Amino acid sequence: MELKPIKTRKIYEEIVEQIRELVVRGELKPGDKLPSERDLVERLKVSRASIREALSALEMMGLLEVRSGEGTFMRRLKPESVIAPLAWMLSIEKGTVQELLEVRKILEVQAAKLAAQRAQADDLRELEDALENMRQEIVNPELGGEKADLQFHYAITRATDNKILILIMDAISDMMQQMLKTSREKLYQGKYTPNILYSEHAQIYEAIKRKDPKQASEYILEHLSGVEEELNSHIE
Repeated sequence: MELKPIKTRKIYEEIVEQIRELVVRGELKPGDKLPSERDLVERLKVSRASIREALSALEMMGLLEVRSGEGTFMRRLKPESVIAPLAWMLSIEKGTVQELLEVRKILEVQAAKLAAQRAQADDLRELEDALENMRQEIVNPELGGEKADLQFHYAITRATDNKILILIMDAISDMMQQMLKTSREKLYQGKYTPNILYSEHAQIYEAIKRKDPKQASEYILEHLSGVEEELNSHIE
């Protein structure tokens, strides 16, 4: 297997990336034994501490298994662990609210379109539950609305029945919830109120329910663009 010398300040992340590439290329498979720490130090030209940091991170992701007296082996991945490296990287590189909103527009506009085409009865019930939770915030503002908001958008993704899209949403869900929590106060300082947010989400739901992909995608784009514009006005 080919490993390259490290030439970056974030050494352990580069080690993680190289091992990930070996997995993608099929050079490392479940059950394969990794080279020893000493071998990795020599081949990657980094410190033993950096190697241990990278291996520890990979083990926490569930990608490696350390067997006492035997060495370190690749684990057989569970579906939910495939997205773990992305979620882990996102926890390090927080990014900005602007960047997250850009990603959400890229993902969720298409997700709404697919949801309108594929949503089943249980998907619609999940969306209805989220809307009801958002409605409760109007009556009881102290409840906060970020959890119901995230529940609604996640339900749209689930309704696409696209496993990869759902895994990606899993990876960014923590960031989304944090963003929704911190941005809500700013939204309420401008044109947005719980009533308006509820109304915009209800529009999206109705378009999905009547199986109108064009309207569903337009409504969610309008909603996300409105939120982006309002938040940018506070930054400026």
